[in-house]
Amino acid sequence: MEMDYKLAFDLAPVGLALSRNRTIMDCNQHICEMFGATREQLVGQSFLILYPSVDEYERIGVRMLPILNATGMYSDNRIMKRVDGYNKGEVFWCHVTGRALNRSEPHEAGIWTFEDLSSRRPVTAELTAREREVAAHLMDGLTSKEIGRALILSHRTVEIYRARLMRKYEASTTADLVHRLLAG
Repeated sequence: MEMDYKLAFDLAPVGLALSRNRTIMDCNQHICEMFGATREQLVGQSFLILYPSVDEYERIGVRMLPILNATGMYSDNRIMKRVDGYNKGEVFWCHVTGRALNRSEPHEAGIWTFEDLSSRRPVTAELTAREREVAAHLMDGLTSKEIGRALILSHRTVEIYRARLMRKYEASTTADLVHRLLAG
């Protein structure tokens, strides 16, 4: 039996997208369902359409470059945004993994997977873009210094954002905050 790779791509149980210069060149059915969009609404669009803000799109793009240059792979948990349908504009946690096809020009072409984490990690508090970034790293177990290095911030600035998160989630310790973030 001959393997139909296009059918496997289209029906994969994870969201898949092929990119060129941060533009969606092709995507599968699962990514359309996840983001509440049709293939026609996504293909040819910048990935910006899937982000809650231009700022987050730009910052993540800059942050992933040196990692893609060094390893060819990038992975993180981030807040994404539904494009259309009854959930239009809804934000949700998403695990994103990508591979650059050319490490010296990582945004030139890539393969990306998207996994909706909303059933395990709902978004309940109104957070700023930077608070979402700090929260994602806290949930990965990073310290303030490690988060600062990852986000190119001082660890004291990270601690300010962590304190804001603790107030918003009414957490008494960092461990309590992480527990509440994971629980939603």
